Amino acid sequence: MSALFGRRLRRGATTTAVAAAAIAALSASQAPGAIPSDASAGGARSAADANPPGDSSATGDSPYYTELPPLTTPDKPGTSIDLPAISTGPAEAGIPASVLAAYKQAEQSLAETKPGCNLPWQLLAAIGKVESGQARGGRVDANGTTLSPILGPVLNGVGFANISDTDDGAYDGDSTHDRAVGPMQFIPSTWATWGRDANGDGRKDPNNIYDAALAAGEYLCHANRDLSVDADLRQAILSYNRSQEYLNTVLSWLEYYNKGTHEVPDGTGVLPVGTGPADPGPSPSPTPTPSPDSTKPPKPNTPSTPGTGPSKPGGGGSTPPSPDPTPPTPKPVVKRIEKTGTGTLTAMAGSQFTERASVRAVDAAGEPVADVPVRFEIVGDIDARFTAGKSALTLITDEDGMASAPPVEAGEQTGEFTIRATADVKNVAGVEYTASVTARQADGLTSTGDKELTAAPGTEFEDQVSVKATYEGAAAPGVAATATMITAAGGSAPRADGPYFKDADGNPIRELTDLKTDADGALQLPKIYADDTTGTFLLRIETEGGATLTVELKVTAPPADTP
Repeated sequence: MSALFGRRLRRGATTTAVAAAAIAALSASQAPGAIPSDASAGGARSAADANPPGDSSATGDSPYYTELPPLTTPDKPGTSIDLPAISTGPAEAGIPASVLAAYKQAEQSLAETKPGCNLPWQLLAAIGKVESGQARGGRVDANGTTLSPILGPVLNGVGFANISDTDDGAYDGDSTHDRAVGPMQFIPSTWATWGRDANGDGRKDPNNIYDAALAAGEYLCHANRDLSVDADLRQAILSYNRSQEYLNTVLSWLEYYNKGTHEVPDGTGVLPVGTGPADPGPSPSPTPTPSPDSTKPPKPNTPSTPGTGPSKPGGGGSTPPSPDPTPPTPKPVVKRIEKTGTGTLTAMAGSQFTERASVRAVDAAGEPVADVPVRFEIVGDIDARFTAGKSALTLITDEDGMASAPPVEAGEQTGEFTIRATADVKNVAGVEYTASVTARQADGLTSTGDKELTAAPGTEFEDQVSVKATYEGAAAPGVAATATMITAAGGSAPRADGPYFKDADGNPIRELTDLKTDADGALQLPKIYADDTTGTFLLRIETEGGATLTVELKVTAPPADTP
């Protein structure tokens, strides 16, 4: 029965009798995924209500995977009934790491920007499962972009909607008709409105799971929907694809994921059953008429008589193909992973590391091994994180045996830490990179005031000292600085007399050591006071990184009264 549910439905097509029976049984049992047989039950709205006439859905009502979740998911006591298995088992609960992170990041983002929507990440997971099998089992790169395009069928009106090209083929490679694109299957015209840049790379990419997940969340939340309300939830799902069968399938997966899920390495998720837009291969298109001289007799092993070819899932028998006499090439076995990047990785607090940790998986002969899961992990008491805020992630080596971690973003904590790379293979040792975060620095320091700083003995200076720190021409925020009343231009020790600051108890001090520039790189010193000593004094301000500025302070006695 899984094969029946694994195939793709066309727009407007009815489900098979077996699928209908399974849905009815689920509904009767109140088991996970139970859907009322009446589309309007529980306040649900019809597809016509969800989208006014003329509106398009997010996917252009493209086909989707109709596979239902396993019946072995934990149920409430007494709710399970005996039904034939229609999925692949508990492994379905695993969601690839980057895909899961994208869903949760979208939930968090919308909790801040649209708190009234109450979007659960499990809804994005349910839609992602139905639309692309979680980006084909998490086949994404370090930035969350699919390793190969995920395209729906050509929307040329042949069995599907007829949507003329809107993007000149920029997203879907088709300049005649549109196709649904990416792990959340947006049609280009919808992406033009709802596309988002969630991973901060400056691009709105429907093939990136972070961008697509946030866009899907925004789309589901629009029209002031509250997804904690059943009617709004159903309306949102139907706006994504206007099919009652689609609604039933998504709700089944939503309830399944609400029962619990877990993270699995990228590229190792359960692939959807059957053929759909997430499957590589030629897209549906008209078959070209062969030229008169192109007709050739069939090859010896190719059946030419109807009924003798390979059977479809659930069909009758077929003549088995002749065995291939060539023995299969054994898959290379990884023996070690080796570092391919630089030595020590260093970055300033609040900045991005320019170098990345990368490894190469090789076999006993030193040849590269592809498709090896490699886990990169930040180890140590540090707030540095990989892109998208993760401290660990799993990547798959490419055909050259290479896997490179995404850039590391340094936090505010300084010091050394380790980036550890381990292969998910028994008896293969891991490797480590030493990384360090240095304090924020400034290489320039300028005064932002233009007044002469003067005071009479025993009074306070009318104007305060204000400076701005820069690093490589840009404002340098959060940079530690000191301010010292020095004895001479080349000196460093604080003076014993002359102008001074006050500590918390009002006592004179002539050195400040806990200063820090603000978000714009600006720093304003506290008020300065003059004692009874007159003359010109020097105040030196120095930042982390060596930027210095010397400011003159003058204490002059007022002119004597003329008799």
